[in-house]
Amino acid sequence: MNITVLGLWHLGSVTAACCAKHFSVIGLDFDTGNIAKLNSGHAPLLEPGLDELIAGGLAAQKLSFTTNPEIACKNANILWLCQDTPVNENDESDVESVLADLRRALPHLPDRALVLISAQLPVGTCAQLEKEFPQFHFACSPENLRLGKAIDAFEKAERAIVGIRTDAKKALLEQLFKPFAAQTIFMRPESAEMVKHALNSFLALSITFINEIARLCEHTGADAKEVSIGLKSEARIGAKAYLGPGGPFAGGTLARDVVTLSKLAEAKGEKISVIPAIKQSNDLHRGWAFRRLQARLGDLRGKKIAILGLTYTTNTDTLRRSAAVELSQQLLVAGAHVSAFDPAVKNLPPELKSVALAADILTALIGSEAVAICTEWPQFRQADWVKIIPQMRSPVFVDANRFLEKELKSIPGVEHLSVGRA
Repeated sequence: MNITVLGLWHLGSVTAACCAKHFSVIGLDFDTGNIAKLNSGHAPLLEPGLDELIAGGLAAQKLSFTTNPEIACKNANILWLCQDTPVNENDESDVESVLADLRRALPHLPDRALVLISAQLPVGTCAQLEKEFPQFHFACSPENLRLGKAIDAFEKAERAIVGIRTDAKKALLEQLFKPFAAQTIFMRPESAEMVKHALNSFLALSITFINEIARLCEHTGADAKEVSIGLKSEARIGAKAYLGPGGPFAGGTLARDVVTLSKLAEAKGEKISVIPAIKQSNDLHRGWAFRRLQARLGDLRGKKIAILGLTYTTNTDTLRRSAAVELSQQLLVAGAHVSAFDPAVKNLPPELKSVALAADILTALIGSEAVAICTEWPQFRQADWVKIIPQMRSPVFVDANRFLEKELKSIPGVEHLSVGRA
């Protein structure tokens, strides 16, 4: 089977590298710098194990990369669209930029080939493309892979949701997903597209629900972590429910689908209330750490606040849509002096030029009046807090997810402020 993967940022580079263990793969992207980096065996962003997987595919001659759509598509059985759909600051998807790249590739694809769409695009996109390009078969399996754990998520999926109109290419899709998913569930394209919107929105709803409960716990003496344990012990909710009190959901993945469904309802004249409220609640909760610091320290002007962890999540160097970046900006506007340490960040973007980037944890915390734990790097748990804390001006830890609870609880004088605890 010959596979062309179009779009080689996070989703696409992981998809291409994993598929090259089983099939012949050509990666297509119109960014020459990105292609040059991939052809040298390096992923476009930090993802554990991905560089090695790419290098292995190149060495085995099962994987190659190009900017030329004719070379990439002429012998393809499947064109797999894996663009990471861009979102703006309002979490609205830039659908046209993704479809523009697809339209550049399709003229070079053999008639009756299969186009598989995993880029996250609005429900109805597959039907639109079927009308525009009737010479191809279209299927959709919308996906986003968790940063830092993407290879495991791709190679050990519990199931693949695939939307397809006819049976003509089902056998090919079963062959494609067999090495990676325990089962393949087929349905109509619109249902598969809606599954992803609904799944991400449900996860977002779960997060905002428990964080609202947690904020009420802070005023009542209840502990939201204990409440969460009680909820998940109920069989109708379940142990795997997204009900861990803590920080807001960040990045564009969940918010994008909440906004997509909200805009769909508006366009169709359907009045909905719950889904639009998810983003409103999460946007409010994004200010929790800043409000906690203000409540504890008062006027922040001239005070040194340390930030531990700047990236969107662990095992990545991505800063876009990071809650830590947003908090740093809020603190700077309030007149605080901000220092920061992150093991994956060597340079700061222009909007954080006033932040002092430290080389280690101790340097970041010396003389600080509080520290916010923003990205849960294991290095923070391994730090010698007994030696570091006396170097702080006041040992106030704002730790939304209680990441350092075990490490700090036996150290006298530490204030450990967390979501859902008075």
